[in-house]
Amino acid sequence: MSTLLLTEDETMLQDAARGFLDGAAPVSHFRKLRDAGQTHDAKLWAEMAQMGWTGVLVPEEAGGSDMGHAAAGVLAGELGKTLVTSPFISTAVIAATALRQVATDRARDALAAIADGSVIYGLAVDEGAKHDPDATQLEAKADGNGFRLSGTKGFVVDGSNADRLLVLARTDAGLTLFDLPADREGITRTGQNMVDARDAAQVKFENVQATGDDVLGSVDDAMTVLKPALEAGQAALSAEMLGLSAGAFAMTVGYLKERKQFGVEIGRFQALQHRAAHLWSETEITLSAVRHAGRKLDEDPDNATLAVSLAKARATQTAKLAVIEGVQMHGGIGMTDDFDMGFFMKRARVATEWLGDYGYHAAKVAAARGF
Repeated sequence: MSTLLLTEDETMLQDAARGFLDGAAPVSHFRKLRDAGQTHDAKLWAEMAQMGWTGVLVPEEAGGSDMGHAAAGVLAGELGKTLVTSPFISTAVIAATALRQVATDRARDALAAIADGSVIYGLAVDEGAKHDPDATQLEAKADGNGFRLSGTKGFVVDGSNADRLLVLARTDAGLTLFDLPADREGITRTGQNMVDARDAAQVKFENVQATGDDVLGSVDDAMTVLKPALEAGQAALSAEMLGLSAGAFAMTVGYLKERKQFGVEIGRFQALQHRAAHLWSETEITLSAVRHAGRKLDEDPDNATLAVSLAKARATQTAKLAVIEGVQMHGGIGMTDDFDMGFFMKRARVATEWLGDYGYHAAKVAAARGF
């Protein structure tokens, strides 16, 4: 079994990321974006590209650093600690992983665009209230040498800001994945007012023309390309949620050390100490699951489903515990918009639903264990 400790390179990456984000994107920066109604910081995204973060999963021959999924998890975790708003998971993780499954010049050019930060991708998979790719109803009818797509996708994260969309559609004998420009004729995007102030959109396809070149992978065989991409995204999202939990925990502990009742810091009260210790323990257990998922994707991606779903299920529950305990131990102030804890709670709620909630991944774990 591979070590769950960070390598020297990953430690350096983590330190560099934390140093940069503490200055460029603290939680106060997120608040400014929220207050201004902005869901994307183009300047920050460009700086992330310059540091090589957008190419963390892009092959070196396409201009990336190709550091692997464990390293992508390190970056996602640091982004989560200060609630950084960026298309990192949808573009640098999900889209990059999908494109890597296809050996074409077009895919290589798209990977190069991801690495240099010049393109943003959105993943148009979900249509119902819950994540379920197999339930796809958006139809791609054969039309000459191409297809015509009709239907609606909901909860397309980064969909309003995206330059391109990965679209899952139902064809004659299965599911097919398309890589389409977001401004193609017949595509209508409607921004959604997300509770966590992030970008998401409902995307409507009305007789949208797609050629054979727009197909990513093979017709009727989307999951060969999409499954690795989804699992990469789920692992990175788990790491982000772990970072979110750590950020909420640090904020809570800081408050326990400052807030006084009866002339004593409330952090000296044993009941609160026990609750904080329990949260720290849960966070450490989830850290092991998240790192294992990253290692598994790097070393044995064909058999990573159990590790990835375990990480997402654990991260979901840990984030829920972290934000609930954070609000509770802050008291009434924790429920106000003037304090940042509410931002962590809202982000945890949205991240729970994206790419499969606890029930979805618990079922995957159970199935993998023979239940």
